[in-house]
Amino acid sequence: MKILTPPYLHLLLICFCVFLAGCALKISDRNMTVKTSPNFSVSKGHFENTDGTANEKSLFDLVGLAHAYFNRPDDPNEVSGFKVLDPNNQPDSARQVIWIGQSTLLVSIDGMHILTDPVFSDRASPFSFAGPKRVVPPALTAEQMPKLTAILISHNHYDHLDLPSLTELADRQPETLFLVPLGLKSLLNNNGIINVVELDWWQEARIGEVTFTATPVRHWSSRSQFDRNKTLWAGWMVRWPDYSFYFAGDSGYTEDFAITKQKLGAPDLAALPIGAYAPRNFMKDSHMTPKEAVQALEDMDAGQAVAVHWGTFKLTIEPLAEPPKRLQAELKRRGLAPDRFLALTHGQKLPL
Repeated sequence: MKILTPPYLHLLLICFCVFLAGCALKISDRNMTVKTSPNFSVSKGHFENTDGTANEKSLFDLVGLAHAYFNRPDDPNEVSGFKVLDPNNQPDSARQVIWIGQSTLLVSIDGMHILTDPVFSDRASPFSFAGPKRVVPPALTAEQMPKLTAILISHNHYDHLDLPSLTELADRQPETLFLVPLGLKSLLNNNGIINVVELDWWQEARIGEVTFTATPVRHWSSRSQFDRNKTLWAGWMVRWPDYSFYFAGDSGYTEDFAITKQKLGAPDLAALPIGAYAPRNFMKDSHMTPKEAVQALEDMDAGQAVAVHWGTFKLTIEPLAEPPKRLQAELKRRGLAPDRFLALTHGQKLPL
């Protein structure tokens, strides 16, 4: 059996170590800080989901997950990976999206290019020697990016916020705006990334006629055992005058999807996570199953959806190739068209 480190195991490692020793930008509510946020519990000292939960896990819970992970069945795709298409060999459209891998999408709308949760590193981990390792290379690299208007970060987990990738992008394109949830600006600033705006849920930033809104999702944050839920997590709604794109980042199933649609309208395209859902008793509060992702699609009444957060890192115990199969089965069960919610091939370019 091939052994990789699950995403939560880096918390165990740290615990044990400690025990042993160019456009006009307009931003709403500029003075919002972590402790003045309505989503931050001052008494508890951390952010919470809209239902008051914080997905807190004990060391015992983490040990249980590690045991389940190390005793999982063999997964052939951990060795063989998946097919990766070259985006440069596919025709361009004025409006298109490319799945680069994991939760990294390059969304292009009429000359504006937006990148989500860029992760180009080999491991989603604070360690170079351990942690979830890519089973496929990224379909595009930082060097191959077009001129980016904005980079959206959903939260600070290592498979979504990869500092080496972000610093390379900032070095190559210092004019690109980084949009992050509340509390993450200092992390980027401390790593030399200056052009950063942080937003609380329902706050907005505008670049020209395009509005970026941070939206609530059901998740949590941590980069060590000592900063759990100290920074916010978020989805993003991006609205052009005649098009809209929603990026969920990471989320368990939540009524926040329906509320986002009520407040901001139904998106033309939604990027929804479909993987890393097993064991269910541990993951249900932070990751959706494909069935729940289809329900989120319907809650938002999105015109179309693309799947993210699968087939790139072995994060949990379900087979890497299982989420798209369950997605298509659920679409068929509900009588929805197969292309209403697509699990793209790595590197696939989808005209919008």
